[in-house]
Amino acid sequence: MAKKVTMQDIADHLNISKNSVSQALTGKPGVSEELRKHVKQVADQLGYRYNRSYQTRTSGKRQTGSIALIASEFAFSMRSFFGEIYLTIENEVNKRNKNLLIQSINLQAKESLTLPSFIENREVDGVLILSHISNEYIQKVLDTGIPTILIDHHHPSIKADAVLTNNRFGAYSAVQHLIELGHRDIAFIGNTRFSPSYQERLDGFLLAHQEYGIETKKEFLFTDAPEESNVINHFIGQLSPKPSGWFCVNDGLGYLVTSGLQQHGLQVPEDASVCSFDNGQLSQLSTPSITTMDINFRVFGETAVERLFWRMENPKKAHQEILLPAELIVRESTSKQK
Repeated sequence: MAKKVTMQDIADHLNISKNSVSQALTGKPGVSEELRKHVKQVADQLGYRYNRSYQTRTSGKRQTGSIALIASEFAFSMRSFFGEIYLTIENEVNKRNKNLLIQSINLQAKESLTLPSFIENREVDGVLILSHISNEYIQKVLDTGIPTILIDHHHPSIKADAVLTNNRFGAYSAVQHLIELGHRDIAFIGNTRFSPSYQERLDGFLLAHQEYGIETKKEFLFTDAPEESNVINHFIGQLSPKPSGWFCVNDGLGYLVTSGLQQHGLQVPEDASVCSFDNGQLSQLSTPSITTMDINFRVFGETAVERLFWRMENPKKAHQEILLPAELIVRESTSKQK
């Protein structure tokens, strides 16, 4: 009598987990359509008996399931920055007949590496991770085997698709704008340890100086700057002479620098020009309004969802990073150097 073929036999044959075989054969979300079809083909070849009613239900259309969107509590709190990305993601996921499950990751969950239950139990077909949580936490998500796309974050140790801003070129464009206005003494304000994006913006800042043959003054580089008004004001006050141009890695710092310069009796842009990054609400509400680098959040969301659904169908293809451009928006905070 022939040995009965089991799900474990199929898993061993394909070198995948038994759980993935079960998901493929029962029509549950968590595996790509490509893998689902392959598992069924091997099951038929090996003579495994399973309920083919699932195959009828899923034939000719994408399996209906859920997509997860997770981010730190801090990222979700930045509504002006990530709000449009979230709304676009929700719309794009719904258009593809999937449900969007959202959960913020608090500090305790991050430190204990506790995944949301719908990820831990593989109840989603794919995961979108918005901004930085921690490399260890992101790796634990990747270890589940669920297709995952990173949005606005990457790291050399993380092997995953990522949708990113071209931070180097964006910062280069911002500093180039200041240089072409005649500024030669330009400050850098940002905490490069907070995010790889900020380190990349420093790289673009330095590249612009190098290509224009302008010396970078170390005393003008505030590379661990917190978003705290008293610290920013102190930094401005202790500089002598003061830079005529200021590049800030985000709009929050741009707002604080603009306010700090004014508190020290300097007029913006008559005495000092300020340029920031992100085109958030603070750059628009500031007096004067701040020249900034605009990020198209709608394109961010669309690209991330498109990439995730591609990844779900192509689980073994090489990982890629997609760089989206940032566009200079000139406002009232920058003018020609006198």
